[in-house]
Amino acid sequence: MTRHFGVFQFKPEITQEQIDESFEALVDLKNKIPGLQSVEHGPYKSDEGLNDGFTHGFIMTFDTAEDRDNYLPHPDHLKVVDLVQPRLERLVVFDFDL
Repeated sequence: MTRHFGVFQFKPEITQEQIDESFEALVDLKNKIPGLQSVEHGPYKSDEGLNDGFTHGFIMTFDTAEDRDNYLPHPDHLKVVDLVQPRLERLVVFDFDL
């Protein structure tokens, strides 16, 4: 199993509706991309204050690292990148195997 997670800092002018649309598109990928088991996401919710300005995060679970590798150039993933990335100030993505 492979995990793919990221954190987003949306630009200040981005609305909650646009944020919701971004994550709906991300979650919908599990219906379109083989091997993508689940997508979880949410806003930062800790008083710890170590988020460095990042406001939202997501975790994707893939059956295998190969499934994750196939997801990256997948046309449906690239459509989501085109939708979401212009809305972001910064992002970090990190992958690891279980």
